[in-house]
Amino acid sequence: MKLSHATGYALKALAFLANGDGRPVASHHIARAHGLPEKFLLKALKPLVSAGILRSVKGPNGGYRLAKPAGNITLLEVVEASEAPIRGYATPADGEGVAGVNRRLQAACDNVAEVVRRGLGNVTVKELAGRKKGR
Repeated sequence: MKLSHATGYALKALAFLANGDGRPVASHHIARAHGLPEKFLLKALKPLVSAGILRSVKGPNGGYRLAKPAGNITLLEVVEASEAPIRGYATPADGEGVAGVNRRLQAACDNVAEVVRRGLGNVTVKELAGRKKGR
């Protein structure tokens, strides 16, 4: 599995916010902390706001903050908000006698997608951030 740069930026920003004090953090601070281009970081954060993972706070003390506790945000939520739902897809072959092959190949792809979904669903932003208990 390969994550896009945008998803990587989003995950780094979420880990940064998870280790913060809960107050909004300006995007330029997040970008600077991780050496990310702010323009692209902003594009990566927008879908997370739309998905209810982040909150965008306007004003002089505004910025971004987690919309829920880091332990309640899974990597699956972030990846699917940033990229697309994880689904198995096998391009069907054409020709006689391939219907069974197509069906079995699709079933295999569906199984792999489910394994990936479960794996990402079992890791939280809190764990990614390396937060200690009680934080």
